[in-house]
Amino acid sequence: MPMLRKDPIAGRWVIIATERAKRPREYQVDTESLPSGFCPFCAGNEDSTPDPVAIYPKGADQDWSVRVIPNKFPALQTTGELTPHTEGVYEGLAGVGAHEVIIEAAEHVSDLAALPVDQIATVLRAWKDRINDLRNDERLECAVVFKNHGAAAGASLEHTHSQLIALPIIPKRLSEELVGSKRYYLAHDRCVYCDIVAQELDEGTRVVCSDDKVVALTPFASRFPFELWILPREHDPWYENSDDELFASVAAVLKRVLQKLNRALDSPPFNLMLHSAPFPDGDDVSHYHWHLELIPKLTKVAGFEWGTGFYINPTSPESAAEHLREIEID
Repeated sequence: MPMLRKDPIAGRWVIIATERAKRPREYQVDTESLPSGFCPFCAGNEDSTPDPVAIYPKGADQDWSVRVIPNKFPALQTTGELTPHTEGVYEGLAGVGAHEVIIEAAEHVSDLAALPVDQIATVLRAWKDRINDLRNDERLECAVVFKNHGAAAGASLEHTHSQLIALPIIPKRLSEELVGSKRYYLAHDRCVYCDIVAQELDEGTRVVCSDDKVVALTPFASRFPFELWILPREHDPWYENSDDELFASVAAVLKRVLQKLNRALDSPPFNLMLHSAPFPDGDDVSHYHWHLELIPKLTKVAGFEWGTGFYINPTSPESAAEHLREIEID
């Protein structure tokens, strides 16, 4: 029988449609290819991109391992004043912010999971460094880091990369999580994410893999089949407070779950998002807990979802976690 489940943080409901249950091989993975040929992100083609804002050296054989550049076609502009605009009942702001691209490898690699763990850790450190730099801009409220892998997930280039957009406002998803985690903290005097980690590790049915610093799990109210969260065990609202030891753990667990998804679902397109607290401005966000969310692109959002805000998920998180746990990675 189908089950309605409520997310304990954002308060949204999902329908786990068990009678529509699908095993991994029953999903039709979108294999639309991206343009091939000249790649502006490969080493040697640096003149084809804007000047970098950060470079992470690799060694004698190559000049860099990770390169951060302004987006050539930015969603927001770094210059200008944060001017409000009103028009009757409508309000807006000047499109001030930052939009950067993190090129995750000098060589032409299409899959983050193909990179060594230490290289993925360098990517994670680049995210931290750029967020910390953008924190200094008083016009900005927060930074969102995301990765679109595959054409169906929104990528326009094959070369593995992620993006960072710094915003002058707090986005709706983060606002919902801040409100929900604060509500839980006021009721229980504990962090809801910490309680989720503790309960999931105790029960084990939705844990995919973990180490002494990080846990990867399929959330109880998964919106999408094989949705995954990666959470640090130690509480911290801000991703950018993390150290290299934690990044090494996150990188290892992220690589592992991506490899498992590739084997289970024939290398699906996916979206990876970093959720971190807004930049410090005096507001108390100690109730929040940074984490990564990973969503394979296996189903489509249609009229019911748009009309209700509910999601219909044909694979239970328990079943998804069990499938992924069973996959052995060398």
